[in-house]
Amino acid sequence: MNLTILTDNYSLPGKPLLAEHGLSFYIETDGKKILFDTGYSDVFMRNAVKLDLSLRHLDYLVFSHGHYDHTWGVVPLIALYRESIKNKIPYHKPEVITHPLTFYHKYKEPFGEQGSLLSESRLASIFQLSLRKTPFWITEKLVFLGEVPRTNDFEGNYSDGKIYKNKIYIDDCILEDSALAYKTDAGLVVITGCAHSGICNTIAYAQSICAETRILDVVGGLHLCEAAETQVQSTVQYLKKVSPLSIHPCHCTGFAARMAFVNTLPLQETGVGLTLNYSE
Repeated sequence: MNLTILTDNYSLPGKPLLAEHGLSFYIETDGKKILFDTGYSDVFMRNAVKLDLSLRHLDYLVFSHGHYDHTWGVVPLIALYRESIKNKIPYHKPEVITHPLTFYHKYKEPFGEQGSLLSESRLASIFQLSLRKTPFWITEKLVFLGEVPRTNDFEGNYSDGKIYKNKIYIDDCILEDSALAYKTDAGLVVITGCAHSGICNTIAYAQSICAETRILDVVGGLHLCEAAETQVQSTVQYLKKVSPLSIHPCHCTGFAARMAFVNTLPLQETGVGLTLNYSE
């Protein structure tokens, strides 16, 4: 599996690439091309062009959850497909895989819109949608985890804004937050968007679904940027026990959490333009 970071809060030094508050990964594995999240804007597309990666022939588009910084880039992606039709350029629309709550309306004061700009019905008129609460194997080695059980008492137990559900607005616990897990002979690669469900909960669920305890790498947002010190330290202790061979923290991990990791965990430099290669 090859994973390239198209959108992150930072770009790698020496790379003439754009960064923004968001996340998007381009993944190739088992002959499939997968886009994991679309960031906040068209930055992921502009970086893909510079990295010579085509987004016109994706097999799957996976959304980790519904927040703006992971879904709003789908609008310029749709425009790319319209442009392809207009200019008679070959293209293939991907199948969309995500949790059923991803496209519900989300709202947060004072910002307003916090969720997907497009509703489920609008997206269903454009893409084939596969809405999954349970694990879904995209390939023999890559799985979309579906809804992640929140079993730890130190994470995944908060709300962020409101979600419109059953005709009323209720606290949004971001229950749709999910991740990918990739099986290698050396262990699992856990790929997260924001890990609102809790990175430790997510790792534990990936281990259970894949029947594998070894963790090769953790790549993605860990959502510790606003976490209490107790949560950060509990996460550090959990990760030390899990003992991943490397950690590539992105996006919403936060500076304080990175500093907590640096002396005790195998922290790696991460940013837009980074490509990670994992053998089977």
